Amino acid sequence: MSDIARTARTASPALVLAVILTTQLMLMLDMTIVNVALPDIQSSLGFTPTGLSWVVNAYTLAFGGLLLLGARAGDLLGRRRVLMAGIGLFTLGSLVGGFAEGTGVLLVGRAVQGVGAALAAPSALALLMGRFPEGRERARALGYFSAVSIGGSAIGLIVGGMLTQWASWRWVMFVNVPIGIALVLVARVVLAETQPHRGRFDLAGALTSTVGMTALVYGFVRAAETSWGDALAVGGFVVGGVLLATFVLVELRAPSPITPLRLFADRTRSTALGARLLLMSAMAGLFFFLTQFLQDVLGYTPLATGFAFLPITVMLLVFSQVSARSMERVGMKPLMVGGLSVTTVGLLVLAQLDAGSSYLHVLGGLLLFGIGNGLAFVPLTAAGLAGVDPADAGAASGLLNAAQQVGSALGLAVLVTIAENAARGAAVVGTTPEAIAQHAFVVGAERAFLVGAGLIAVTVALLATIRSPRRRTEEADGTALRPAEPELALVVD
Repeated sequence: MSDIARTARTASPALVLAVILTTQLMLMLDMTIVNVALPDIQSSLGFTPTGLSWVVNAYTLAFGGLLLLGARAGDLLGRRRVLMAGIGLFTLGSLVGGFAEGTGVLLVGRAVQGVGAALAAPSALALLMGRFPEGRERARALGYFSAVSIGGSAIGLIVGGMLTQWASWRWVMFVNVPIGIALVLVARVVLAETQPHRGRFDLAGALTSTVGMTALVYGFVRAAETSWGDALAVGGFVVGGVLLATFVLVELRAPSPITPLRLFADRTRSTALGARLLLMSAMAGLFFFLTQFLQDVLGYTPLATGFAFLPITVMLLVFSQVSARSMERVGMKPLMVGGLSVTTVGLLVLAQLDAGSSYLHVLGGLLLFGIGNGLAFVPLTAAGLAGVDPADAGAASGLLNAAQQVGSALGLAVLVTIAENAARGAAVVGTTPEAIAQHAFVVGAERAFLVGAGLIAVTVALLATIRSPRRRTEEADGTALRPAEPELALVVD
C-alpha cells in the first residue's frame, strides 16, 4: 500500500468531510455567483435579456444533464479518481470563462464547468455515504452537506457581489482556479479510492437525456424571445419530448443504465426527487429575478445586492441544522410539508413587489423562503437517499443532484418565458423609457414569483401523500424502551 493510500485510509472523518463539503460549496457557488454579475456581463459581452439566462443555464444544463453519467463513471472507475478529474475540468472551464471576450466563449466555459461538476458532485456525495454509515452519524453529515448545498447558492450571491464590484465580473470565474487546484491536491491525499464496479457506460442514455433537456430549455427560451408558435421553439419542444421518451426506453433495455429505474420504485424516494426538482425550479427564479430587481429597479450596487441576500443565507444555514437535529424526533414529513408551506408564503410575499417597493418588502420574502427551505432540504435529501443499495449509491447521488440541476435549468427557462410574456403584455406606465422598462420587468417578475409559489404548493401536496416514518423501539438497559438508531428511510405501503 502506498503512503498516499495509507494516509487516505487513516484520515479523520472531519478532514474527509471538509474536503467533500468544500467541493460541494465550490460547485454550488457557481450556480448563483454569476447572478449578481449578470448586468455587467450583459453590458460587457452584449447578451440579449433572454439570452442572458443561458449564462446560468449553460452550467446547470451540462451539470444536470451529465450527472447520471458522472455518477456511473464514479461507480466504474473509482469515485476519488472521477472526483479529482471533475474538479480539474471545472477549474479549466473557470479559466476559459474568465478570459472570454465573446458570448460564445463564456458559454463554452460555463458548459465545461458544468461537465466537471457533473463528474465531481455525485462522487462527492457517494464518498460521504460510504464514509458515514446510515444512522445518526450520516444524518449529521447530511445536515452539513445540505447546509452547504442550499447555503452555498446564497453565499454565491454575496461573493459574486464582492468580486464584481471590487474587481471585475471575470473574477466570479477566476476565483475557482486556486480553490480547484488545492482541492485536487488535498483530495488525492485525504480521500480513499473506492473499489471499481464492473459494467459499461450508458452513452445512449447520457446523450438522449442531456440533449433532450437542452432542447426543452431552448424551446422555452426561444418562446420567450419570440412567441409560443415560433417554429424553432416548437421544434425544441418536440425534439426534447421525443429524446426524453427515448431515454426512458433506452434505460429499460440498457444492461448498465445510468439511471436504474428501480430507484423510482420506492414511492417516498421518487416523491422526494420530484419535490426537489420543483423546489429548485422556484429557487432559481428567485435568485435570477431578485438580483435584477435589486440592481435595475432599486439601484443597488453589485456588492449591496450580494449582502441583501445575507438574511436568506443565515436562515438557510441555521434552519437546516435545526432540521437535521429535529428529524429523528419530529420525523421527515412534518419538516418537509411545514417548511415548504412557509416557502410558498415567502414567494407569495415577493409576488406583491412593485417598482415602489422597499427592501423591507424583499426582506420579508427572503426570511420566509430561507426558513422554509432550511427546514425542508435536509429531510428531502435524506428521503432521496434512504434505503439505497451500496451498489446504487453513485446512481442515487447522481439522480438527487440531477433533480436539483435539471429543476434549476428547466424551471428558470419556464419562469423567464412566463415573465417575458407578462412583461410584453404589461400596460405602459411611466413617462421615460427607463420607467416603462422597469414597470414591465416588475410585472414579469411578479408573475414568475406567483408561478414559483404555485410550484411549491404542488410540491407540498405531493409530499402530503407520503406516509410518516414508523419508529422502531428496542430494549435499553433491560427495562426502558428508546428510539432505535434513526433509519433515513420512510416506510410506505
